[in-house]
Amino acid sequence: MWTRRTVVSLMFLVAFVVGAAGTAAAQSKGIGVRAGVSAEPDQFYIGAHMNVKEIVENFWFRPNAEVGFGNHLTLLTLNPEFVYNLRIKSTQWTPYLGGGPSFLVGSFDGPNGHDTDTGGGFNFVGGIQQRKGFMAEIKIGAFDSPDFKLGVGWTW
Repeated sequence: MWTRRTVVSLMFLVAFVVGAAGTAAAQSKGIGVRAGVSAEPDQFYIGAHMNVKEIVENFWFRPNAEVGFGNHLTLLTLNPEFVYNLRIKSTQWTPYLGGGPSFLVGSFDGPNGHDTDTGGGFNFVGGIQQRKGFMAEIKIGAFDSPDFKLGVGWTW
C-alpha cells in the first residue's frame, strides 16, 4: 500500500542515493532538483536529477526521479534519460534534446479502497540549461507517461 508519505520518503531516498552516487562518481557533472506541472494527469511534481556520465561528446546519461501530486493520484516516475547538448556560441546557455524510458508507480483511491498500479512509458525531452545553475525543460510522454510536463530546476 503506497501512501503519500511513503512515496515522499521514497523520493527523498532516491534523491539521497543519486546525490551520494554523484559525489562518488569522478565523472559526475552535477546533481540537481526540479519541480513543475504536468498534464494528464494534472499534477505538481518535485524531483531530482544527476548528470552521470558523458557517453560520447555532448551526449549524457541523466537519470531523474519525480513524484507528482494531484488529480487524486500520487505518481512516482523513474526516468533513465539521455540528453544531447547542442553546442552554440553562448557560454551561458546550452539547449538540449533527448529522451528515454520511464518507469511509473501510481498510488490512488480506487473502488476497492487504496490501490497501486505500475506502468512503463517513454519521454521526449527538450530544454535549456546554464552550466551550473538554472534549467527549464519540456517533456512529452508516450504510453503511461504523463502527456506533458513543464519544469524548472537547479543543478550544482
